[in-house]
Amino acid sequence: MSLLLRNRGSILLLMINIFIIFVGIGLVIPILPKYMELLHINGSQIGLMVAAFSIAQLIFSPIAGRISDRLGRKPVIITGMIIFAMSEWMFGASNSIPLLFIARALGGVGAALIMPAVLAYAADITTKQERAQGMGFINAAITTGFIIGPGIGGFVAQYGVRIPFYGAAVAGLIAAIVTFIFLPARVEVADKDVNEALQEDKASIPLWKQLALSVKEPYFMSLIIIFIASFGLANFETVFTLYMDDKFGFSTIDIAYIITFGSIAGAVIQATAFGSILNKFGEFKVITTCLLASALFIVLTIFVHKYWLIFAVTFLVFLAMDILRPALGTLMSKMTTTEQGYVAGLNSAYTSLGNIIGPIIAGMLYDINIDYPYLLAGVVLFLCFVLSAATGRKYLTAPSNSN
Repeated sequence: MSLLLRNRGSILLLMINIFIIFVGIGLVIPILPKYMELLHINGSQIGLMVAAFSIAQLIFSPIAGRISDRLGRKPVIITGMIIFAMSEWMFGASNSIPLLFIARALGGVGAALIMPAVLAYAADITTKQERAQGMGFINAAITTGFIIGPGIGGFVAQYGVRIPFYGAAVAGLIAAIVTFIFLPARVEVADKDVNEALQEDKASIPLWKQLALSVKEPYFMSLIIIFIASFGLANFETVFTLYMDDKFGFSTIDIAYIITFGSIAGAVIQATAFGSILNKFGEFKVITTCLLASALFIVLTIFVHKYWLIFAVTFLVFLAMDILRPALGTLMSKMTTTEQGYVAGLNSAYTSLGNIIGPIIAGMLYDINIDYPYLLAGVVLFLCFVLSAATGRKYLTAPSNSN
């Protein structure tokens, strides 16, 4: 019997933990306009609040990974879930802006503890041959949680704007208790080869030094595009609910429908057609097309006024981004054969940087003019398209011997 099959209960528990975390992250999206109205928050404060989560996660993720290596995966996962539950309850109960910031930062710390520990635990209980399948289960839980999070937030908020956060807190606490009772503390660790050990040594380099060294890597252009794409999407998503509320008077239900449908469509494309699209057109064409499409449709959001047009344009933005991100990840994985973990860490770091800077700038621009965040995102993504089109044949094409 395979390790993965013997440890299917553990994988299920890991999936539940990650699922709850990403539902909690998505809950806040459709509820932001109501919170702005309730607590008299402006766009700049919203941007900083959204960024606080990513800042905390970026700072604590490398530390959390080392802690899980020393203390074990299980205690770190349980601690992360308890901190996450506290952050959700605090966010729901807070009536002051400083406490909301603290709650979001705590959520980032909780996610930072859970993510590396869960991924490391999944790697521990799978062989090299089973690892892709095991990680696929974890990624499915992440995608599903993020897809339904905004929908749950929008629907449950009808009964009280704070109720979704209390529900997420209770779910997080229950998951921590179930994990404490049922998740094995000691596991049969699958064998690791020399290359994996080298990856772990390189990944232990301080984050700032990893970012500095990444300039010399053959996939640096991909990292730049990942940062810009994350920046543009964060601009779009951070003020999206505020924009829809201010400009069109959409309810939380309307916003939840739009975001949930776009996310589901993107996930379906990833699961069914992504591989065929990439194999047929290649990374260069897919990446440049998605950059151009996302820039175009983000700007078009400013000019559409009917619900079905807003629905369509938003769907196309999410679809372009949902194809762009895995295309970049696939390209980077093909550009190296011995540093997959290290490359994944850099991918995450550049994504986090975009998720930090994007919301801060979007919030500041929103207070000046509600159209400015979308104009900036569109211009930046278009310039990235031009850069990619000009240099991408060299930097955005996988080596032929990697296929």
